[in-house]
Amino acid sequence: MKIRRVAYNNQKKTFEATIYSGRVFSFPFAKANPQPTSDNQVYEVQPDPDFGNEAFTYTLESGEEGTIHIDHLLEYCDDPAYMARLTLHKLTVEAMKRVESSPLSKREIMRRLGTSQAQLYRLLDPANDRKSMNQLVELLAAVDCEVEMLVRERPAESWTTAKRK
Repeated sequence: MKIRRVAYNNQKKTFEATIYSGRVFSFPFAKANPQPTSDNQVYEVQPDPDFGNEAFTYTLESGEEGTIHIDHLLEYCDDPAYMARLTLHKLTVEAMKRVESSPLSKREIMRRLGTSQAQLYRLLDPANDRKSMNQLVELLAAVDCEVEMLVRERPAESWTTAKRK
């Protein structure tokens, strides 16, 4: 996901990043490092080509610079697609740990799953996001693990809840 343009609003104390799909995400100065202040305001901000436009860099009046990556922005804004990919990644990392610590051989795990070696390694690849949660739950069950999902209300001070008001 690439940032098309970014602006800052010293009045609202936010950065506003627009991605190529046209969606706009706000990010508060308070979460930035270095943090802009009324004495040291944002002077300039732009998508950073050194990061492939997947981040933006801002400069303060003092000359200090800071960079905010798109992942940090999406996580702060609780973007649903990003949060789903993050959950898939966490489940993959846990599956990797469980497979390594399992007394079962990889050949036995493949037999239990009814799959090939190549497919097992695709499931264990954290960079691969073209797998389903169902496949990872099956893999974890094959190494004698139980998966439980927890769904709960967001805290009242959540950014998305405050945005809806």
